[in-house]
Amino acid sequence: MVKLFVRLTPKASVERIDGWDKDDKGRRFLKIRVRAAPIEGRANEALVAFLAKSLKLPKSRLSLVAGDTARLKQVEIEGLDEAGLAELIP
Repeated sequence: MVKLFVRLTPKASVERIDGWDKDDKGRRFLKIRVRAAPIEGRANEALVAFLAKSLKLPKSRLSLVAGDTARLKQVEIEGLDEAGLAELIP
């Protein structure tokens, strides 16, 4: 299982992965844009669906574990390790 930090940008014109970055604490996170608005958890649902599709995994293997209302979120991905993640998202 791998824990992935994501900085989510909702209400984007196109859904895409913008690459990796680091925060003030040196934590590495993935920048992702989704079309959904941050209303009633729609952006979070869109994030999980988009990330699952990008990683070619079922949505059931991904879960949002932190950052429900924050821009920086933490997603757990079952059945994938750091090396596998790096291979799928360089």
